[in-house]
Amino acid sequence: MNHPVLPKEDQSLAYIRLVPKEALPDELRDVAVGSKAIYGIHDADGKILALVDDRDKAFMMARMNELHPVSVH
Repeated sequence: MNHPVLPKEDQSLAYIRLVPKEALPDELRDVAVGSKAIYGIHDADGKILALVDDRDKAFMMARMNELHPVSVH
């Protein structure tokens, strides 16, 4: 699937969303046992850049990597 090239300002967006534990690969699901929630930091194409156990941490991590986080429901 070809995706259009995003303008430079759109390439810096990071989408933050709650990831259901059932959607995680087995090796990550085992690590997430004690976590209440797992949040994914995604690029514009939907690729997961990182997983964290706290929504505020997800926003902070995105900003630390010069990305502009937005919430996805």
